[in-house]
Amino acid sequence: MSKPAVGAELKMKPQLAVDVARLFPPQGEWTEAAYLALPETNHIVELSGGELIMPPPPSVAHQRISGRLLFALYSFVRDRDLGTVLYAPTGVRLWPGKIREPDILFLAHEHADRIKEDMIYGPPDLVIEVLSPGTEETDRREKFDEYEETGVSEYWLVDPTASNVTVCALTEGAYELQGTFDSGEVARSALMKGFDIAVDEIFRR
Repeated sequence: MSKPAVGAELKMKPQLAVDVARLFPPQGEWTEAAYLALPETNHIVELSGGELIMPPPPSVAHQRISGRLLFALYSFVRDRDLGTVLYAPTGVRLWPGKIREPDILFLAHEHADRIKEDMIYGPPDLVIEVLSPGTEETDRREKFDEYEETGVSEYWLVDPTASNVTVCALTEGAYELQGTFDSGEVARSALMKGFDIAVDEIFRR
């Protein structure tokens, strides 16, 4: 059988993409079952309100910052045998139909039963989100409310633009500001006594 001409092959590809897209639900109609049936990927893919949320790929600066935080938190938790540290893309099912993928998360040993093979079922004890232009609004508003509502004990918002770290701790069901730490200061956890990291170390070039 003869192959189609190059021009004809190029014309077929857009139609193929459309045909593949038709195999998936339209935005607003995604279910957990459809979400879990997606092919494995290294991209962050969240489920919220029946829609797939796919933020732009992280920048090199974002990865440097999250890498330093991950290393610091992982080392602290490992050395004290406190629990499990994971990083994106790891799904966290906050409630039915709401699946987020935090940049970094920590689960204490007493909550190890929330860790399943496909994702985390229930709130982590600590979540760290590194802000970016494509995610800042969601991280500061939607995820703030979601993590608070579901009982994430501590939430760190790391802002590369302002070079600061905001730490919020859950107190009687609501987040209480522990501090916004700037250059020359040390960001400290209220949840894990002794876990701290210099702000300048996080954002160094």
